[in-house]
Formats: sequence, C-alpha cells, structure tokens
Amino acid sequence: LQNGELIYGCRDDQDSVSDWNELARQLKPFFFPSNGLVSGPHCTRTIVKELIHVITMALLSSTDACRAGDMKTVPISQGRSYCEASAFNKELVRNGKHKLESSGLPRGCLLYKTLQAQMLDMLDIEGLYPLYSRVEQYLEEFPEERSTLQIDGPYNEAFYEKLLDLSTEDDGTVAFALTKVQQYRIAMTAKDCSIMIALSPCLQDECSEQRPVVLTSKSRFTFSVSVLDLDLKPYESIPHQYKLDGKVVNYYLKNVQAKDDPVMSNLFTENEDCTLVFHKV
Repeated sequence: LQNGELIYGCRDDQDSVSDWNELARQLKPFFFPSNGLVSGPHCTRTIVKELIHVITMALLSSTDACRAGDMKTVPISQGRSYCEASAFNKELVRNGKHKLESSGLPRGCLLYKTLQAQMLDMLDIEGLYPLYSRVEQYLEEFPEERSTLQIDGPYNEAFYEKLLDLSTEDDGTVAFALTKVQQYRIAMTAKDCSIMIALSPCLQDECSEQRPVVLTSKSRFTFSVSVLDLDLKPYESIPHQYKLDGKVVNYYLKNVQAKDDPVMSNLFTENEDCTLVFHKV
C-alpha cells in the first residue's frame, strides 16, 4: 500500500513479471530519489532487492524499546525451533545446535518472539484433544468454573502466567490439561497472525533519534512493525481442528491406497466435502 492505495498485490503467475515491473516503477522514487541512478534491465531486480533488505532489517530489529502494543513475551518452548524437513535444520544438527538461540534470529526481534509463541504447541491436535475433553468434562460438572479458568478471558497477566508451565508430563489434573489447551490456542494464533510494516522516507536531518531507521544504498526510512489478527483462537474451535485433522489423514490414506488398488479410485466422488491434491516435493 502507498498512501492507503494498493499498488501491488499477488495475481496469476503468468502476470508476475509485469507485477514486479509495476511494483518497481512505484517504488523507484523512494529508493532512488534522483533519476538516472538505476535503469535498464536490472532496474526491477535492484529495487526489489532494496525492498527485501528494508523488510528484512525491519523484521530483525529489536522490539524491546516498544511501548504501546507490545507483543506479550512468552517462555521458550522445549520443543523444536525449526521445520524438521528444512536444510537449515540439518545444518544445525550437524553443528550440534538445537536451541531457539541457534535459530539465527536476534533475541529481541519480532520474528524471534513470534517463534516463541508458535512453539508453545508441544502437542499436536491428536495429543491435545484428550486434554481438551478432560477440561470439557470438568466444565460439564462445574459450569460455574468457566470464568475462573479464563476460558473466554480476560487475557491478562494472570492468564499469561499460566503459560510459564512448560512441563510435558501429564499428572492427570485439569490444571495441566487447561494449560496445554491455552498454550495450543496461543500457538495457533501466532501461526495465523499478520505482520504490517510501515515505512516513511526521511532525510538525514529529518530523522528523529527516537524512531528506528533503516538505510538503503541511496535512501533511508523510518519504520514501525505491528502484529495484527491477535484475537485468541476460540476454545470451541479445537473439536473442529481435530475433525479436520482426521479428514486430512483419512484422505491421505485413501490416496495412498488408490495408487495400489484402482478400485479405490471409485471412492473419490465429485460431491466429497474434502479434496486434497498431492504434489511431489
């Protein structure tokens, strides 16, 4: 967005070249204020490279000095800090590094803190659902406890204090089950949030020392980074996620069996309410 107007958005792959060229045309006055500094076939690539640099530096900048709208800091999970299938993970294992501190992200940046929250789902939905059922059974017997357990909020300091328990050993209590359910909700929220970066070009004598600045080859920008869509995932959505996970697994198994048994292909009808398309990776 530029001055509140959309100047670039994802379209069909066949239009990607024209999209990039149009984006570069819109951004060139901001990254290269003087005409003639960059031109020719590499103009688009150069400007997009500058844009990526600015976005990266903004995301890796420290948020510790932020005031209003600070993202709640949550404890570091004992789980994985990277995708098990990634080449980056293999490199870390080769070097004997497994902790979040070895993820390559600065501790104070927004991406690091977002990753902390995303890692709170130490149980997948299949492992979590029995704990959810334990909480539900307790609420059926004691419905008046719903507000005390802060199922629907308020999401204040007392609520976040309960996230400090990173134990994985189930002691059979409702408290343990509730903690894991709430941690799962936090993790799912962090995985589905949006990040907005606002940039404003400024001259050297105009930039305030109190505002963060990122430099490019020919210009400088003040910036702010905000996290959107942080409404906590509904407690009631867990059964839906559990059923959806079951559908995904069932259709995957059907797809695998269909490769070995042509008769199984008849199970896939046009009116199925869930269809998965698998591609080789």
